Amino acid sequence: MSVERAARRERVKAFAFVLPALLWTTAFFLLPFAFMLAMSLWQRLGGRIVASWTLENYRNFFARPHFVEGLTNSLEITVTVTLLSVLFAYPLAWILAEKVPERWQRAALMLAVLPFWTSYVVRSYAWLLVLAHDGVVNRALLALGILDTPLVLASTRAATIIGFVHFFIMLLTLTIYANLRQLSPNYARAAADLGAGPLRIFLHVILPLTLPGVMVGAFLTFVLAIGDYVTPQILGGNNELVLPQIIMLQIGRRADLPSASALAVILMLVVTLVYLACARWLKLERA
Repeated sequence: MSVERAARRERVKAFAFVLPALLWTTAFFLLPFAFMLAMSLWQRLGGRIVASWTLENYRNFFARPHFVEGLTNSLEITVTVTLLSVLFAYPLAWILAEKVPERWQRAALMLAVLPFWTSYVVRSYAWLLVLAHDGVVNRALLALGILDTPLVLASTRAATIIGFVHFFIMLLTLTIYANLRQLSPNYARAAADLGAGPLRIFLHVILPLTLPGVMVGAFLTFVLAIGDYVTPQILGGNNELVLPQIIMLQIGRRADLPSASALAVILMLVVTLVYLACARWLKLERA
């Protein structure tokens, strides 16, 4: 009995430690999500929200081309941002981990994360000033004689991608850097002893071993970018709407909370599918 009592006491202690996290998750994720899911099945009729329990909001998503176009724009921008961020972040992380002397790496990392110290909104407006019709980029190109007329850079998809990539490069750099630092140099030495050149060592040894870190950073980038409203609103304007902007329009202009909830559920479903695809892919890589 004493052994069973001790085991029961340990289970109670473990549950007591987990209980605050469970309560927090339930209060601030599960219950709001359940309410949003229920709201997506209601309707707004005559200026009032009616609990009619219908799939009309989901049918409207496919019936209205601008809804589907918003999701398509979100996916295209997010995939582009993720790929560009990985392509730029990996060399930067490798330089920090392999080329910068260890005594200077902390200072280099500090400089790398400086963009995180600035408000997300301020960074977006700063890029708007840089890319504006009379901004830094156009002024420089005109002064050098490269252009005769200013380029249209602000309020475009390219501006949104630039703002996203500027932010997410640092996030990916940190995750990839952590993986590179944990990687034993003996793997590369062993491959070199077997006759592998630098390129083959990178492609067949370093890259596969650091790929989980790359995928974690890429997934975080995907999640944050596809659900972001601020950067597309400031830098992209309203010329090419993404799904978060459409959701905000449903709330702010039409006060159609059921429709906005349905669009949010669809967005979460897309993120969930991407997560499942990444998790399966990472499992295969580790095997």
